[in-house]
Amino acid sequence: MNQKDLLPIQKTVHDVIYADALTALKTFEDNSFDLVIADPPYNIISKNQTKLIKDHGLKTMGGEWKIFDESWDKDDLGEYLTFTLNYLKEVKRVLKPEGSMWIFGTYHNIGLVNTCLRLLEIEIINEVIWYKKNAFPNLANRRLTASHENIIWAHSGKDTKRKYYFNSDYAKQIDNKEDELKVPNKQLRTVWSFSNNKKKEELVCGSYPAQKPLKILKRMIEISSKPGDLVLSIFAGSGSDACASLETGRNSVSIENDQKAVKHLKKRLKKTYNYGPKNRTI
Repeated sequence: MNQKDLLPIQKTVHDVIYADALTALKTFEDNSFDLVIADPPYNIISKNQTKLIKDHGLKTMGGEWKIFDESWDKDDLGEYLTFTLNYLKEVKRVLKPEGSMWIFGTYHNIGLVNTCLRLLEIEIINEVIWYKKNAFPNLANRRLTASHENIIWAHSGKDTKRKYYFNSDYAKQIDNKEDELKVPNKQLRTVWSFSNNKKKEELVCGSYPAQKPLKILKRMIEISSKPGDLVLSIFAGSGSDACASLETGRNSVSIENDQKAVKHLKKRLKKTYNYGPKNRTI
């Protein structure tokens, strides 16, 4: 995709909704979005898990290491299954028939996400393995060091002719400046090698839990949508999906139920791009 083909920043629209994801999803009409990006809670921490000692001294490996201890990541299995089925059912409804979605996860939740997609007859296009070159070491030294995340790319399943958008030319032309596994002018494979480091402009408002780097989000968006398309970001967090949409000439709607995250997101768009997003509360 040539830069001249992209819509300028001032021609795209980026809305922010302060609301629970499921509540907000139910307000949208059927077939409203071209692409959905979901970075849901991974359900990593059980309610009774003992907290790790915070004074670990690890301040390298992609930034100061922080204990991940968020209240929204502590559902029991039954709660998490219901939660996943409910939001994916709504995502399917609001996606256009030719639309698709990307869902982040790890071994803690990705199998359950896969099962829910199959139950809802949402077609899995690919599962991408994001290999993190600068993965944190395993502090207890009792298992292998976790060095990847899983990302499922799925089609709405509503178009029986499977006419989802795939920019195969872009996928082939990607160089290997940041992903040494990518062979230029060859088909893009399902293992992507990216560090989890963020550029300084991505951290203009400070770090945020589970923040994804723009380089991986921009690749996903370019592969599966067109300039001017409407991207829905659920569990928007620090607003990386909105930033990636803005930088690739797409429009976006971000849903986030944490007021501090919404404040962070809006401040980030303003400081980085001088863009004041529209916002509403549901």
